[in-house]
Amino acid sequence: MAHGYTPGLRVTERALVRRRRHLPLPGQVHVQVGERVSADQLVASTELPGNVTNLNVAHELSCTPADVPDYLVVSVGDAVEIGEVIAETRALWGLFHSVATTPVSGTVETISEVTGQVLIRGKPIRVEIDAYLDGTVIEVEGDEAITVEARAAFLQGILGVGGEAHGDLKLVVESPDAVVEADLIDDSCAGCVLVGGSRVTLEALRAAAEVGAAGVVVGGVHGMDLNEFLGEPLGVAITGQEDVGTTLVLTEGFGEIAMAGRSWKLLAARSGRRTSINGATQIRAGVIRPEVIIPEPEATWEADGVDVSAGLAPGSYVRLIREPYFGRLAIVTDLPEQLQQIETEAHVRVLRARLEDTGEEITVPRANVEAIQR
Repeated sequence: MAHGYTPGLRVTERALVRRRRHLPLPGQVHVQVGERVSADQLVASTELPGNVTNLNVAHELSCTPADVPDYLVVSVGDAVEIGEVIAETRALWGLFHSVATTPVSGTVETISEVTGQVLIRGKPIRVEIDAYLDGTVIEVEGDEAITVEARAAFLQGILGVGGEAHGDLKLVVESPDAVVEADLIDDSCAGCVLVGGSRVTLEALRAAAEVGAAGVVVGGVHGMDLNEFLGEPLGVAITGQEDVGTTLVLTEGFGEIAMAGRSWKLLAARSGRRTSINGATQIRAGVIRPEVIIPEPEATWEADGVDVSAGLAPGSYVRLIREPYFGRLAIVTDLPEQLQQIETEAHVRVLRARLEDTGEEITVPRANVEAIQR
């Protein structure tokens, strides 16, 4: 029961990170096992079939469907360009002239004498996949996928928006409790992953997107500011597809919450390092957490840390996720087996822990903490 209903996340300086990069359809893989790759390196590509456009030629020419083949000037398989004439009629010695032109560029796929319609397949859509993080290719799966591995400092957040990005890590504040204001964002932030403190303002988020910052990692944000930044209320299922110009990762949650000391130290010690970031978050089944990965290309150490899926134990590192200790870090000292009554008069399993900042011993419900792998 030690791990019942106990969420977990990782904040560690020594993680072995593997990311599978896969294509939606078989295509071409451009790297080999053992090859060193950079985050922005093209590792695989393919072409998706173009969209199909239905052109009613019989309607355009005011003729019967059976007559359409007689008026076509193209055949199945022919390439056509937007605005090109594909069928035409002439009557009364050419005085009355009707034409049908294609609204898209592509290839003539089918011609129907039953409906008088011509289907035009648009040009293929090219899909390119990058490596996402600096590392080594450890597996190639035919012409569809590869796996990249890196030894790295690794931090998971509480919530994120925006997709994959990478850039140099840059501190824009000097302490984990400082607020990121717009005047701290300038042209030097372009292409960087910015590290803030307790909160980022709406104006600062917009400034980061405007200068082209790759991402922002910060303790918290006001919910209304985030909705304004997104242009719509935040969804509840999964994030990561938002087109907002810069990826955002919250390490603590909503509001003004100082970034946890361990997270701040991990990031601050690696200022200037190449960093990969992904804001994708899923809070339902199959939990996905936003992440910050800082590879160490020359590292040879083995990954360490406690597996949070193994449950809580004395010595486990936890974050308090409800008041009155919300956001504070602690070390578990005891896990009493007996249910205890709390203020709501409910009988629940509790744990005893020592707060990291003050050393105070507290007793809280186990549901009020999340384990941190370090």
